[in-house]
Amino acid sequence: MSYATQADLVARFGETEIIQLSDRDNAGEIDAVVVAAKLADADAEIDAYLATRYSLPLATVPTVLKRVACDVARYHLFDDRATDDVRRRYEDALKFLQAVAKGLVSIGVDPVGQAPASTDLPEHCAPEPVFNRSTLGDFLG
Repeated sequence: MSYATQADLVARFGETEIIQLSDRDNAGEIDAVVVAAKLADADAEIDAYLATRYSLPLATVPTVLKRVACDVARYHLFDDRATDDVRRRYEDALKFLQAVAKGLVSIGVDPVGQAPASTDLPEHCAPEPVFNRSTLGDFLG
């Protein structure tokens, strides 16, 4: 499952920037293969953090992960030419993923092995019974 698409990158950072970062052949257009590879790198990086807490692939992509995926993919598109702003957004994305992995931040998905906080089912709460088979002993015969 991909957390973000080429269209998400263009919507966040503009077509001109994505062309400049991906156009290795100077064709004047987005190189979809380059973008797809960087988005796959971002997905793998995100999965490495989420796998400790969630069953993957997620059924739906939370909006916050789209943003994180775009920031990570953009950083990878810059390669070794990342600006301070791009690097800071990437580092913030990693800090967010670390917090998610530790359970400090929720992405709106139930973690593996944990039931939802509440259900629509009725709950029963009562003290232990006073009479049972062991307390009645010989009376039950």
